[in-house]
Amino acid sequence: MPTWPHIEAVIREDGTGEVTINGTSHALEANSLEEARNSVIETVAATAKKVGRPVRVATTSPDGDWPLIVHPDGTVAAAEADTATPPRGTRAVKALATAAREAAVPADAGPDVALEPGPVSSPLENNAPEGAESWVRENQSQPTTRREVRQSFLVREQVEEPASKGIRGALAKVGIRLNPSEEERRERDDEHAVSQHWPGPRTIAVVNGKGGAGKTPTTVLLSAIFARYGGAGVLAWDNNQTRGTLGWRTEQGPHEATLLDMLPQTDRLLSTSAQSADLAHYVHHQTRDRFDVLRSQPVMLADQQRLGVKDVDAIHSVASKYYRLVFIDSGNDESDPLWLRMIDHADQLVVATTTRADIAEAGALLLEALGERDERSARLAARAVAVVSQAEEKASRAEVDRVANGYQAIARDVVTIPFDPAMVDGTLRYGSLRPATRRAWLAAGAAVARGL
Repeated sequence: MPTWPHIEAVIREDGTGEVTINGTSHALEANSLEEARNSVIETVAATAKKVGRPVRVATTSPDGDWPLIVHPDGTVAAAEADTATPPRGTRAVKALATAAREAAVPADAGPDVALEPGPVSSPLENNAPEGAESWVRENQSQPTTRREVRQSFLVREQVEEPASKGIRGALAKVGIRLNPSEEERRERDDEHAVSQHWPGPRTIAVVNGKGGAGKTPTTVLLSAIFARYGGAGVLAWDNNQTRGTLGWRTEQGPHEATLLDMLPQTDRLLSTSAQSADLAHYVHHQTRDRFDVLRSQPVMLADQQRLGVKDVDAIHSVASKYYRLVFIDSGNDESDPLWLRMIDHADQLVVATTTRADIAEAGALLLEALGERDERSARLAARAVAVVSQAEEKASRAEVDRVANGYQAIARDVVTIPFDPAMVDGTLRYGSLRPATRRAWLAAGAAVARGL
């Protein structure tokens, strides 16, 4: 028998209820039983899609209790009862009918021999509870061959790891196995999100037209999150012609190279003879947080290091060849060709802001302007993640919530970061942050990952 995720669904007369998946409860709120049933099927189908196969759900509703099989595409089939007690309802009758048709196929028949369609009577048929067929979705195809009705034996069992944090984790260490708390489950989900590897490189642009918005800390700490949990292949790139400070806030390698040193070598680095280790001449590896930094030249005037669109394209070509994730720390000039070309290369936008009204307003105006630039920019703006940092210790929770709530209407996701003295000055390191701050940045990383 396959191992199924443990799923139960309860629907009440008023349309409320819950779906419980491996101990995690998801509340339902609907205006009718029909809406509630559809919500159950959608929720369970999402789990089926995640595990890559149909899943079983035990349903309890005003019109009866019975087990169902929900497929990843949302179609529903009857499930055999888990005990010797005859299953109840019209759905159960259909399950028995399918089993009876399969039994009618000769033992020596091939895997593609069609099952004989047609009704099969059952003594349960006259006792089916009214409303049982409401779970049935019309026009779903019925299995017609042995191959279609057989459940694969190759089912991967998913066993939840015991708790590792808090009192539950302490008890688990002494041999008392306990399931993790809901908070620990959410943290594990976020860790899983940032640990993924996507097919093809992804570029994330961190933006805000005002200085002091927290773009550089956001770039550094998001890079650290994805590198620490997902492994190597993460680059933080300072795309700023006006004294970008990414190099000042990160660890320096055994050289002083910047993107100006790498730019003349882009053709060689893009050639078939180039090797990934060649990049070590130009990027600065963060030994603790495991990502690389491509610095700008902060001690030169902007007109001495002016780059163009073709330069951005060349650097991005190198970055996307050698790195799976590229985080770009941007400047404040939204009319700069470097800034605009960064948007053209971006797969995801992150708006960094603090609780200051002018900085928050600048980020919001930026999203609105991108929404009117072109169709691609509008999609980026609509899927943006806003990271609201409490940059000043004296800022109140109400001020943080005010900015976060304002971005809820214009961004896909909003994450707040508490004040942390380790973020104020000097080299930024993920391990130097307070536990609550690290957890907040993990949540921010997961929000970005959901858009990739």
